[in-house]
Amino acid sequence: MAKEDYYQLLGVSRNASDDEIKKSFRRLAMKYHPDRNRDNPQAEEQFKKIKEAHDVLSDPKKRSAYDQFGHAGVDPSMGGGAGFGGANFSDIFGDVFGDIFGGGGSRSRGGAQRGSDLRYNLEISLEDAVAGTEVKIQIPTLVSCKSCNGSGASKGSAVVTCPTCHGHGAVRMQQGFFSVQQTCPTCRGSGKQIKDPCRSCHGQGRTQDTKTLSVKIPPGVDTGDRIRLSSEGEAGEAGGPAGDLYVQVHVKDHPIFTRDGANLYCEVPISFANACLGGEVEVPTLSGKVALKIPPETQTGRLFRLSGKGVKPVRGGPVGDLMCRVRIETPVHLNKEQIELIRQLDESLSGGGSKHSPQTHGWLDGVKQFFDKIGL
Repeated sequence: MAKEDYYQLLGVSRNASDDEIKKSFRRLAMKYHPDRNRDNPQAEEQFKKIKEAHDVLSDPKKRSAYDQFGHAGVDPSMGGGAGFGGANFSDIFGDVFGDIFGGGGSRSRGGAQRGSDLRYNLEISLEDAVAGTEVKIQIPTLVSCKSCNGSGASKGSAVVTCPTCHGHGAVRMQQGFFSVQQTCPTCRGSGKQIKDPCRSCHGQGRTQDTKTLSVKIPPGVDTGDRIRLSSEGEAGEAGGPAGDLYVQVHVKDHPIFTRDGANLYCEVPISFANACLGGEVEVPTLSGKVALKIPPETQTGRLFRLSGKGVKPVRGGPVGDLMCRVRIETPVHLNKEQIELIRQLDESLSGGGSKHSPQTHGWLDGVKQFFDKIGL
């Protein structure tokens, strides 16, 4: 089967610049990378094709041979160039996507490696989440060695270029038409060699320590929100940049309020007399007490809204409300006199038929119709 034209695969013209070829390859590699298309074998095949096209067109000698002789000028099986080496998906990911996805351990020329990102789970109270606060946290992490400033070499000792790979971090072995690339066994991919390693970090450039950080919690955060502290993660290797610290927020359960977005909810118990006759009860809010008016004949479960007594969202928007759901409390531990009074009240109310208890009578009528329908 004839191979597809490399320029068409990358979607560029034959006089495209190196930057245009690189930009097009990155865009297509993001789209077809196997890690993003695990259930799509066609995407993996397309990724291999665009990788092959990029390897040729990004190399001036290979591109010149391809422009002059086509695929025969670069395909080893046709007597062409030396092929594409030993590149694999992990190598490609490190080269192409390292700066897009924030490193993830990608190593640059010279051995500098970005430090790992860290996560810290922070529990705060609802009051602090709504009002905002500042907390101090302690993070056990790898920090840049103070003795060698992260170089890994003792004072007065220089870091030299690896004599085996000449600073590339990898060695290439040619076997006929095939070229195999491996991590340099001398420097282990760093491209550098330390003659006299630092005694504090043993040449690693990093030491274990505990950092104390002050974290500002903005008002309105909720469980699941994440605060990013740039460069507060692990120190990078060989002087590389530090990773980031992500503070994962978890708001503790509150004994009175529950939160749903910008709104707060609470249950307010009221007496039987208040429910019947109406009255006023004190309701707590995060900013103090307020009076809630209970109208006469209030039923249990009724929801009252206190506007502006909720939460102002961290991402902006209007302040939420406090929703108060009343719950009528049944009297307990009654004495004889109270029991008798309630019996008298019940007899008085029963004489009014459905007038005083419309919900009860409506429910009983529904039950009767149901039994009549099924013949009971």
